[in-house]
Amino acid sequence: MAQVDHPSLGPAALCAPTDPASLGFRTTADLPDLDEVVGQDRAVDAVAFAVGMHREGYNLYALGPEGIGKQHVIRGYLERQAARQPRPDDWAYVNRFDKPQQPRSLRLPPGRAAVLAGRMERLVGELRATIPAAFEAEAYREHRSAIEDALKQRRDAALEAFDKTARAAGVGIVRTPLGLALGPIVDGEIVDADRFRTLAQDRQAVLREALRAQGHALEELLHQIPGWERETRDELQKLDRDTTSRAAGHLIAEVRREFADLPQVIEYLEAVEKDVIESADEFVAAASGEAGAVPAALRAMLPEAPGGAFRRYKVNVLIDSREAAGAPVVYEDHPTQPNLMGRVEHSPQLGALVTDFTLVRPGALHRANGGYLVLDARKLLVEPYAWDELKRALRAREIRLEPLGVQLGLIPTVSLEPEPIPLDVKVVLVGDRAIYHLLAAADPDFLELFKVPADFDERADRTPETNLRYARLLATIGRRESIRALDAGAVARALDEASRRSGDTAKISTSMRSLTDLVREADHWAAEAGHEVVTAGDVERAIEAQQRRAGRLRDLVLEEIVAGTVHVDVTGAAVGQVNGLSVVQLGETVFGQPSRISASVRLGRGEVVDIEREVDLGGPIHSKGVLILSGFIGSRYAERAPLAFHASLAFEQSYGGVEGDSASLAEACALLSAIARLPLRQDLAVTGSIDQLGVVQAVGGINEKIEGFFDLCAAHGLSGSQGVVIPATNVRHLMLRQPIIDAVAAGRFGIYPVASVDAAMELLTGLPAGAAADGGEYPAGSVNARVGARLLDLAERARRFGAGAAVVGQAGSGPVS
Repeated sequence: MAQVDHPSLGPAALCAPTDPASLGFRTTADLPDLDEVVGQDRAVDAVAFAVGMHREGYNLYALGPEGIGKQHVIRGYLERQAARQPRPDDWAYVNRFDKPQQPRSLRLPPGRAAVLAGRMERLVGELRATIPAAFEAEAYREHRSAIEDALKQRRDAALEAFDKTARAAGVGIVRTPLGLALGPIVDGEIVDADRFRTLAQDRQAVLREALRAQGHALEELLHQIPGWERETRDELQKLDRDTTSRAAGHLIAEVRREFADLPQVIEYLEAVEKDVIESADEFVAAASGEAGAVPAALRAMLPEAPGGAFRRYKVNVLIDSREAAGAPVVYEDHPTQPNLMGRVEHSPQLGALVTDFTLVRPGALHRANGGYLVLDARKLLVEPYAWDELKRALRAREIRLEPLGVQLGLIPTVSLEPEPIPLDVKVVLVGDRAIYHLLAAADPDFLELFKVPADFDERADRTPETNLRYARLLATIGRRESIRALDAGAVARALDEASRRSGDTAKISTSMRSLTDLVREADHWAAEAGHEVVTAGDVERAIEAQQRRAGRLRDLVLEEIVAGTVHVDVTGAAVGQVNGLSVVQLGETVFGQPSRISASVRLGRGEVVDIEREVDLGGPIHSKGVLILSGFIGSRYAERAPLAFHASLAFEQSYGGVEGDSASLAEACALLSAIARLPLRQDLAVTGSIDQLGVVQAVGGINEKIEGFFDLCAAHGLSGSQGVVIPATNVRHLMLRQPIIDAVAAGRFGIYPVASVDAAMELLTGLPAGAAADGGEYPAGSVNARVGARLLDLAERARRFGAGAAVVGQAGSGPVS
């Protein structure tokens, strides 16, 4: 029977290189900077929608893999939009004099908060000089002396009048260390008790009655004096208030005129004026140094001391928009709960921690208020309580600053309760797709608060327009990174590498990180070579250096196979054995690894055992591939007789996990070889997935798989017959290295596309697969005919064995004597 010929792919099909001449420039120095995003039209439209949608809950989640420049795109777009928007208002906290534990928030036009803070600083300085001076004035002293003298005169006049009345009644006033007392008068003099007892009884009685009556009158008089003193104190306090008001009123009025357009500030200044008037003695005491023995440096630290008490008139500027060019765009790299919501700091004073409104510090939400806040989703979710606090702020549309320790009941002391600040911010979370779908499934608030997903694509269509945009992007990166210009050949080579990394010749990778790294490293090698511009050779050298740095494990595997420690043949033929191809990925390192796949067959009940699954080394997708293989064997060969074999499949010398269905074509070929006892070529490696109808399907990592087997064959020496069998649908994904293309062009290596299991078996066995006739018979000598014949033989042997076992069982049954 004639062998079937399956031609290898030609060199032109193995790569789709970019023609440098088609780019239309000599070097990237001739190109303008790129001010747009390449290949992310869908994501950019979503960002634009979220920014323009001024409704509650239309925050943005930018999802996609790491390294494609999500954050760069987001921040660039937001900064351009923010530059066209108005500056946000200023925010400040001031003292609430009636409730110091609840500082008041002030909203001011941009730049006015710092002006108010400076004005209040100057006002306090002026008050500290003006108020004590007013109390030192001659007019104040005379007025105060007049009030005090009036009290003295009133008190003296009352006592004098009482003294006259008492003396007329025979009673006089006696001043003692304990106060005023009354004594009887005899012969014009106040007598003592001994003299009083010498008087006649009737005279004593008269004097006692006079003493009693005048005692009541003196008591009434003495009860009136505290009231007079209270009236005097009230007059003195009124004098102090009036004096303070005259001294401070015009100063505060000046500030009031400056902020007449801000009712909140006017209301605050009224409270300041009232407190200043009530606290004039503090200003006087501070000026006269009546703070006792407390040193001035320490006195300034103590809020309760005269030197430090005036901090209650400070303005704590939280947000100052004086230098802002538009709306803020804030990226918080460490999104803890305090860093998001703000915090209240404490100051150690004499062994204790104290705080006040001047120690309130803003968080990222304060800084981004009126603009945009960008957060890394993963970092946000791992910080305790940060995600819950962010959601609470977005739902309530206000920033409520509550220390975490207070929320958890860990700080029993009284803390500040600053007035909440209204929140108007657009939040952008940047993360991968897994986090997005996890939040959408597990957190009912997530989709209510983040209604807009911006899904960034890992690949863009490879078109001439895209190639030119990428060239401009390389020019932009070069100028930003102070890198040499790239010539057209270098840009073409970089584009080819980006297409290879996308896994499709019609696509190009959008990974900004890998592209930027490649350009930087190519510039390094250009400097080493003394080139004025980066050439294609410099880019190629950078790619080779990257592969070499990450190739230790790949080289070790290849070394073990070449040495024979790991058994993989690249010559000859063997029954039930085929070279499979898998991909190993460690971080960003990806390489192809040849493996020997074996199959064994014996009598059984039609079972195909996946040894990898039995020992828990096979993943679910690999197990699914084996089950599909079983379905294919059963649907094709079990129409006339049941399957009567027991087959086992294994990756030989594999000690790690096996996942994916890209080995199912190789496993099918090994199994059919074992069934039909047909040797398979070992100079060919096989990769591909199959369905239950035997159709070969595309797999991933096709370039790395081919290159892995090529490196092994090259290490042994290319024979000219070696090659790789791949799915025909993977041809469009080929972007192979130049050594492989050269080997194919020279006829020393082949790449064979197949669309079915039959085509793969024809390549591996050299025999036609054979198509079933109307009666289900396959042509004699074909692969399928041999498989069918062996299966019928196994079924017949199983039938005979079963019939024989039944006869033996009947002969051995019956009663035993």
